Amino acid sequence: MFTVRGVLLLLLPVVILITFILHKYSESLTDELQHILSKSLDESSANPAVNLCPMPITCPEKHFSFFIQSGAAGAVAPRICFQAQMVLGTAMKNAGFGINIVIINGKTGEVVTTGDFDMWGGDVKELITFLKSIETGSIVLMATYDDSATKLNDEGRKLITELGSSMIQSLGFRDNWVFVGGKGADVTSHLEKFKKSDRAVNLYEGWPELIVLEGCIPMLRE
Repeated sequence: MFTVRGVLLLLLPVVILITFILHKYSESLTDELQHILSKSLDESSANPAVNLCPMPITCPEKHFSFFIQSGAAGAVAPRICFQAQMVLGTAMKNAGFGINIVIINGKTGEVVTTGDFDMWGGDVKELITFLKSIETGSIVLMATYDDSATKLNDEGRKLITELGSSMIQSLGFRDNWVFVGGKGADVTSHLEKFKKSDRAVNLYEGWPELIVLEGCIPMLRE
């Protein structure tokens, strides 16, 4: 159980990072992004128990609920929630630049593993090894943060396509993308959203607005 002091200590590095970002990039970030960051900090400070996993959807029996938020620019990390519990995000210290992934046991709903793969400065081989390790019967949730496409090669895109994505082939530099799919014949529900980065319409100049995907996915049969 987190204490108020513990939560505030956890938030301290986030406050420092955001303060640095706003100071350094205040001319390039829009007022709206600064408002989002400030509002998030105010709510967290005022109420350390603020619900980080909004779950307005009531799922049918034998379904799992999920909530996914992509990153925003290079400042706001993605969130992935499953069954109203955060499983990836800043508070969990397991979100990073690139492609963020959560693997769920499709029968029990238990988190198998998480991973984040930097597609700008990292090695795509690490992502490919991770994707190949996903076991049949797994539910897979993904969200992008900053750039997720520069080093993403054909093999990586093919492996994600096999999990059910129809948009991964179009993912380009700094595009936003969120996805729910899975591995195995029983995983029939695939949901995703995509936002192209276009400086002419981007909300945050070099980055598009964040995107949110929420819904229900069937529990796999025993």
